[in-house]
Amino acid sequence: MSIPAETARGLRLAFIDMSGTVFHDNGLTERAFARTVAGLGVDPGSERFRQMLGHVRGTLGRSRAEVLEQLFADEPRCAQRAVRDLGRHLGELLAAEGVRPVAGAERAVVKLREAGLRVCLATGYDRHTQNTILEQLGWMGLADLSLCPSDAGRGRPWPDMVLTAVLALDLGDVREVMVVGDTAADVQAGLRAGSAAVVGVRTGAHDDASLRAAGAHAVVDSIRDVPALLADARRGARLRSA
Repeated sequence: MSIPAETARGLRLAFIDMSGTVFHDNGLTERAFARTVAGLGVDPGSERFRQMLGHVRGTLGRSRAEVLEQLFADEPRCAQRAVRDLGRHLGELLAAEGVRPVAGAERAVVKLREAGLRVCLATGYDRHTQNTILEQLGWMGLADLSLCPSDAGRGRPWPDMVLTAVLALDLGDVREVMVVGDTAADVQAGLRAGSAAVVGVRTGAHDDASLRAAGAHAVVDSIRDVPALLADARRGARLRSA
């Protein structure tokens, strides 16, 4: 699978997931969730705890707050506290460990912008956590826009963040968007929004088969391969029109 040549020529925005796509999670999300639910009285050795972590693993790429609300659907007060506590635990882990970028990620963003695309960096974390990560990486200002679920209404797999980026950057057509991510939820969000190019990367949570099963138009090893994927497709378009 690849990006059709005519599609590549019309792309104006790269909507790029963060965790697992441009930086390595290193279990950060799972450990913060584990601390959060344990703090709410869920025994780490219990079946309930194991089921909760299984749900977290199965919903990677989605809004972290939304996942917690699902886990504590019958306990609204616990859900509200869980969302607050998750942010605190993430902050503690980030302060202690920091994050490591995927090799070539920053250069890939620069290359995409040099190719004429605007760039949006998107996350399932809250705004404070997203900004903390961008600051740690030294990437404040690297992209044209950054979005988290609260900016749009719903996180992935819903299309809201992709559509919000289209509106915020004044694009004329969602088909001008290329969505890039490491999870099935990233792929589903791009397809639901109507993006003409949805690319999966193998550096994060989901494997090649999962990304293709979700409907990715192309799957590459890493974000660093995306500029070349785009360039090759555009070259094909030029050759056809010559």
